[in-house]
Amino acid sequence: MEFFVYGRDRPGAFPLKLSLSEEHWAFMDGYGEAMVARGPTLTGHDDDAESTGSLHVVDLPDVRAARAFAYDEPYYRAGVFESVLLCRFRNVLGRTMWDFTGAVAGYNRFLVLAMGGSGPAPAASAHLIASGELLALDGVARLGRAALVEAPDRESAAALLPAGGDDLVEVHPWRFGGRPAARGR
Repeated sequence: MEFFVYGRDRPGAFPLKLSLSEEHWAFMDGYGEAMVARGPTLTGHDDDAESTGSLHVVDLPDVRAARAFAYDEPYYRAGVFESVLLCRFRNVLGRTMWDFTGAVAGYNRFLVLAMGGSGPAPAASAHLIASGELLALDGVARLGRAALVEAPDRESAAALLPAGGDDLVEVHPWRFGGRPAARGR
């Protein structure tokens, strides 16, 4: 069962988050083989960008394990996050972010969220890194869609995950995550 876990940083939490990086990575090391995607959302794509959140898509046995992953995580326990979105993830592409091979020089990476159930499925694109449906923890109710994409700008990224009717769409600069020295799983 795959789960989507997105912790949104509370304002001013960046220094605390930096101080907890090693604890966070040590915690994540225990889930290395279960990772589908991971990485921070950012204020931008420049070298001075600060973290605005922490995204993980992880394959776990059940909801209890997903809750432990989300709420035992050092950033959460220390109060870094303003909120945590925890839901089931139906992996439409059926791959991990490490399987993505279509990188384009000069393109940036984004997390695109379309919350609501009315939007169409994303069109097939070589620029989708990971994409899937967000479902309630029981796996039944459809909450929206999420995609990790590569695009030249926010508008192009949003276009890869078309919104429907009343969908609320968010586009966040994002990058592959993991220990800086070894960006593996």
